Amino acid sequence: MNTLASDPAKSGQQESSKPLGKGLLDPVRRYGEYVLGGALAIGMLVSIWAAFLGTPTDAVQGDVQRIMYFHVPMALLAFFAFFVVFVASIVYLLRRDERWDWLARASAEVGVVYTTMVLICGSIWGKAYWGTWWDGEPILTTTLILWFIYVAYLLLRFYSGRTESGARNAAVLGIIGFVDVPIVHFAVTWWRGLHPTGYVLNGATPDTPASVFLALLLAMATFTLLYAFLLLQLYRLERYTTEAERLRAQVEYGDDSAS
Repeated sequence: MNTLASDPAKSGQQESSKPLGKGLLDPVRRYGEYVLGGALAIGMLVSIWAAFLGTPTDAVQGDVQRIMYFHVPMALLAFFAFFVVFVASIVYLLRRDERWDWLARASAEVGVVYTTMVLICGSIWGKAYWGTWWDGEPILTTTLILWFIYVAYLLLRFYSGRTESGARNAAVLGIIGFVDVPIVHFAVTWWRGLHPTGYVLNGATPDTPASVFLALLLAMATFTLLYAFLLLQLYRLERYTTEAERLRAQVEYGDDSAS
């Protein structure tokens, strides 16, 4: 006889042990990442087609102008990634919930990758258009400073380990470092550099083809999906790494509090 099935008390206890709504969210958790990855793959292919084949060649800059469809979205999403670090760091300091610390660290890693690509694309664009890889433009200099700030953030996280003091110090740096984001954004306006203040808003004319705007919107959507996909992977990695270190500490030192 199956005593578990015939015992209502035990059966009810088993059912109540399941997190509320877990059954409803299981399909989302199981297949949502596949949907996100598929949408990202399709979006990347369509964006590449739109940038290289679906838009006309710029009359002044030539084909090098097509870097814009990658440079601009990555720059905007780097700002957004550091904004997530800013918000998550504040919430972590207020609540001391390590999940916000994981989110800040994951978003900082994606933001640094995006900023790196922005600097590389910008240098290639500058070499083709201005004739030099680097000319000390205010927006280039402030962007490089932003890159150094969040590389320092990641180095601080690495060398301080997964400790509460390390997370707290990194959160403070993540909050202070965000001050450079609006400086980068307004650098061209404040210091009158050669860098355009915004191709779509200020450089566009009534004759600008609609395909240019569409390609830029597609690229923006695609890089947003890429940010979400990478953030999800890195957040999960942070959680698993933290849990693994706690289990190792429990086994090696018998520290029951680590669990």
